[in-house]
Amino acid sequence: MKKDIIYIDVEDDITAIIGKVKDSKEKIVALVPPKRVGVLQSAVNLRLLQRTAEQTGRRIVLITGNQALVGLAAAASIPVARNLQSKPELAEIPALDIDDGEDVIDGAQLPIGDHAKQVAQDDDADSDLIKGIDIEESTDAPVSKRTVVRSPKKTPVGKKVPNFNRFRKRLIIIIAAVLVLVGGAVWAFVIAPAATVIVTARTAEVSINDIATFGDDNSAEQGTIKVTNQTLEKKVSVDFEATGEKDVGEKATGTVQFTSDSFSALTQGITIPAGTTITSTSGAAFTTDSSVTLSLSGNSGSTPVTASERGESYNGATGAASGAPASVSASFVDATSGGTSKTVPIVTAADVQAAKEKLVAQSTDDIKKELSGKFAGETKIIEASFKEEYGDVSAKPAVGGEAEDKKAVLTGEVTYTISGVEQANLQAYLEQTLKKQMPDQTTQKIYDVGLDSVRLNDFSQSGNTQSIRIVASGQIGPVIDEAQIKDRVAGKRFGDVEHELKQINGVSDVAIEFSFFWVRTVPNNLDKINIEFTVNNGSE
Repeated sequence: MKKDIIYIDVEDDITAIIGKVKDSKEKIVALVPPKRVGVLQSAVNLRLLQRTAEQTGRRIVLITGNQALVGLAAAASIPVARNLQSKPELAEIPALDIDDGEDVIDGAQLPIGDHAKQVAQDDDADSDLIKGIDIEESTDAPVSKRTVVRSPKKTPVGKKVPNFNRFRKRLIIIIAAVLVLVGGAVWAFVIAPAATVIVTARTAEVSINDIATFGDDNSAEQGTIKVTNQTLEKKVSVDFEATGEKDVGEKATGTVQFTSDSFSALTQGITIPAGTTITSTSGAAFTTDSSVTLSLSGNSGSTPVTASERGESYNGATGAASGAPASVSASFVDATSGGTSKTVPIVTAADVQAAKEKLVAQSTDDIKKELSGKFAGETKIIEASFKEEYGDVSAKPAVGGEAEDKKAVLTGEVTYTISGVEQANLQAYLEQTLKKQMPDQTTQKIYDVGLDSVRLNDFSQSGNTQSIRIVASGQIGPVIDEAQIKDRVAGKRFGDVEHELKQINGVSDVAIEFSFFWVRTVPNNLDKINIEFTVNNGSE
């Protein structure tokens, strides 16, 4: 059976919804309310909708999953479906539960004497107890569930009966609260307390200024430090402009006739070799393409000629020409033609050299950053060790080649290299250097190797040998036993701790950081005590 689906807007009032139901052409009307139920939260409005449906011969179905709306629909006998594809059902009306029975006192549980006393105190007690109780069965609800509505009972005047359920709940809450308080106290005053004792040692500054050679090991004795190198290969290119020019036009051509009237010369034979230069009366030079031989049997001969240069100026050469051997005359058979002029830009050697300089001048900041990112862990980069090695570099077009629109490009392969010292290796070298300057290692210790202030200067390379100057300032002071300090401060307040520790040789100052604001005493548990050493940079 077909159904009509009506989507209800939040702004729709009950009159508008009733109008939509009446205007529907189908017997079954599905009402889809918005997320904010709005006007349908009223039981009266739902009954008006159901009455309208009955009067117009229609059946309405409410499409919703809202439990409050489902309960109201059940009271109005309106079927409900969770979605448009679900089967509509008439929801059950939930039974009213009065405070889980906690405040309902069953009179049958009272002693008979108590009942008698109650009746004696008030002759109308029975009527007061019964008054207001209304039991109503809803015939609209399913048979399996009936709604029982009870008016609040009036507690009879007289002896009060204790509610043990409520007393039991309160007792459990009190016990839980006590346990929480006890647990919190144990945590706050036993588990949580901890202290960090900061001991400032009286130290002396020791300067480090060594030149170390790059090697495979750290050895302050041998003056070598372990260095890591990172390499990156990249193809690079730079665009440049061709500044040269070249005429690539056509050369003019023609034919030259050679003639001799000298009997003696013809008797011996005359040969005009190929490549002979013939010049027109206008000064245009041509060369013969083939050789010509003259003899008594033939005193004349011709050969094609080509202009020595390109250009239109070689066209139209006619008449006599010079350059023939003695006793031989030369002349152009027809006017020369075919010469054209065309100038194009070409790449010169100077252009390529300028492009190489431009390529080398390109910024390498991104390359250095990429190389630095290849080091594992914290590494002190030696910026001065950065170098570039260029491989094959070529121009396109090559030198002398035509560059269209004067555009050319220089490409090549470059190998970039940079060196760095890992923090662990640098620290080991500084520590070895400081130990060499400690007169007695049993009574003195290193408090700071100077890693935070270290500088790597004066990088140099001679052949395959590289070196760097290492500059730093370390701190050396007296040996202070950490275990002894813990034993002396355990269980003491700040003032006592300060007084106790300043008696130790080499201690110049003491501070304490407690774990929480309420902690004012160092714990007795040594595992809860942390000792930190700081230096005073040689003061005092």
